[in-house]
Amino acid sequence: MKKLLVVCVLGVILAIFGSVYYYEGNLPVQSTQTEKQSFVIPKGATVNDIINKLADQNLIRNKVVFLFIVKQLGIENSIQAGSFRLSPSMSAKEIALQLTKGSDDEWVTIIEGIRKEEIAEILAKQFDIPASEFIKKAPEGRLFPDTYLINKDASIETIISILTNNFEKKYTQELRQKARAKGMTDNQVITLASLVEREANSRAAKREVASILYKRLKNDWPLQVDATVQYAIGYQEREKTWWKQYLTKQDLAILTRYTTRIKNRGFHQRQLQTQA
Repeated sequence: MKKLLVVCVLGVILAIFGSVYYYEGNLPVQSTQTEKQSFVIPKGATVNDIINKLADQNLIRNKVVFLFIVKQLGIENSIQAGSFRLSPSMSAKEIALQLTKGSDDEWVTIIEGIRKEEIAEILAKQFDIPASEFIKKAPEGRLFPDTYLINKDASIETIISILTNNFEKKYTQELRQKARAKGMTDNQVITLASLVEREANSRAAKREVASILYKRLKNDWPLQVDATVQYAIGYQEREKTWWKQYLTKQDLAILTRYTTRIKNRGFHQRQLQTQA
């Protein structure tokens, strides 16, 4: 009888302790601090990654309690990657539920070697912007290929700024100085990089192609890059692509300010809109 009484008392104590522990862990970190801050969940982040980041940003009191809440609600697989607006005045449960309601931002990936028109098509599908307006306003060759997290309500100007700022960040002063040492302008470097991106896939192949094209450029020889012909021809309705797969002799004989197969020497600064 005494053992049963002891077990019951311990059970009550543990229940009270657990309730207090849960209650304390679920409380807001700072109930008076209502200003929201950005909280980003990267793609592929685990629940533990998210919990650690919440704690680092001082948004939750107790990691164990937050994990318990997530499992209790059954939302482990419902938490989404993206950007959220959270505040220390929110309880752990409120934060957990907020992370399942959809991000304020949209993930968008711009791959290497595509035209400005193709970038416009990608953005038009994910954001409320007309592709034609983006094409008019976006600069040539400065739309850096990368994965971005962009606000769903972002304007064309904001999106362009995000992409071009990333380009400026990646195209460092060191790279610019190396270009100057070779007697090349920024536009020439960008165009050459774009041509290389279309002509080769592997790093080794790109180095070889870049070396060949640079030599042709320095010797004032035709670059003879098929991608410039594809660019000049434009969209192919039958193939549903901006890059014609099989070029004919007639295609290769086309002479525009972009093509480099025959008479044109060097390259025009707007030959390609791709960014390597």
